[in-house]
Amino acid sequence: MQTTLQDRLVEAGVDLVRREGVEALSLREIARRAGVSHGAPRRYFPTHQSLLGAIARVGYRDLGARIAAVVEGVAEPRARVHALSRAYVAFAQAERGMFELMFRHDLLRGNQIGLRQDSLTLFDTLVRLVEQALAPGRPPRVTATVLWANLQGIAQLHLWGSLQLAAGVEDIDGLLASAVDGHLGPAA
Repeated sequence: MQTTLQDRLVEAGVDLVRREGVEALSLREIARRAGVSHGAPRRYFPTHQSLLGAIARVGYRDLGARIAAVVEGVAEPRARVHALSRAYVAFAQAERGMFELMFRHDLLRGNQIGLRQDSLTLFDTLVRLVEQALAPGRPPRVTATVLWANLQGIAQLHLWGSLQLAAGVEDIDGLLASAVDGHLGPAA
């Protein structure tokens, strides 16, 4: 299968964000790493944001695949939500630059390439898992939203070093378990 120039630009951006972080994602540097002129990206991506969105889309797909892989072999619904939470935070730790890029509000708001839909697809996975594990009487979508906000906060605060400072722990499994259990309600 032949790689298109558009694919090469996205691949160069993905490699750059993984190696050097979100701050390194300039059009000029992405073009240089793809081996093209600095004007070439504009032929495929009308704005810098649209190229960044295409790069972030790869992150959503990678995170979705990781989550699918870890929950696939888990039978118990509550344990599936726990597995998702650990995979989510592990992704943030392993792919810090990509994680930061994926949740940039300007990219999600612009939505030129359907990035918002990729985000919602991932969120819908969480909603389905929460619905299967939720204590009776709790609304699944609201519970999933609050849990996701909690997971996002844990991941981001851990990346900044704030959790380690405040809680005095490096291992955040206990925090994740508390968040999941607190939102799902008592185990049946």
